[in-house]
Amino acid sequence: MSNSYNYRHLYYFWVVAKEGSMSKAAERLDIAVQTISAQVHELEKSLGYMLFKPAGRGITLTESGFAALEIADQIFSIGEKLPEAVRDAAKSPKTKITVGVSDGLPKLITRQLLEPILKHKDVQLIAHEGEFEKLLAELALHRLDIILADRPAPNNKNLNVYSEELTKTSIAWYGSKQLLKNSKKDFPECLGELNCCQFRSTI
Repeated sequence: MSNSYNYRHLYYFWVVAKEGSMSKAAERLDIAVQTISAQVHELEKSLGYMLFKPAGRGITLTESGFAALEIADQIFSIGEKLPEAVRDAAKSPKTKITVGVSDGLPKLITRQLLEPILKHKDVQLIAHEGEFEKLLAELALHRLDIILADRPAPNNKNLNVYSEELTKTSIAWYGSKQLLKNSKKDFPECLGELNCCQFRSTI
């Protein structure tokens, strides 16, 4: 089977199937019957299956034809919505904002920061999650408009960016009393001499 078929061939097939004959389809499209027949034949050749078969003096769909018609109905019913979609988009253009989200940023905080943007129907929000350094590279190439991260941008003259603190969160550390008794220093200096694997942090 070849994948060289095009949607014009499919459209001609669709019209023939809807009209029930080559002649009626040719009349509807205002083209020669020979042209319709040739285009449908090209579609059958590219798919590798017959889509129509003789039926008395006319034609009818084969099983493959019915399957093709079902898909064609979906394609062209969506296509009929294209002018309306383009017209609506032109009347109400949306502002596109592309945000990079550092993979170290908690998802709950990310949602809280982006939620106000989602309330604006005239804004199209696109979010990409990734490593902070890679997101900075994307920002430098103007592929991102902004980055949400748990750290400020590095002090680099080659990066024409600035950082702004949007929110703060607290961190709670939990450990056994025995661990704290074994330490000679106060928190957080004591972490340097304790086994941090025995602590659990929550944000």
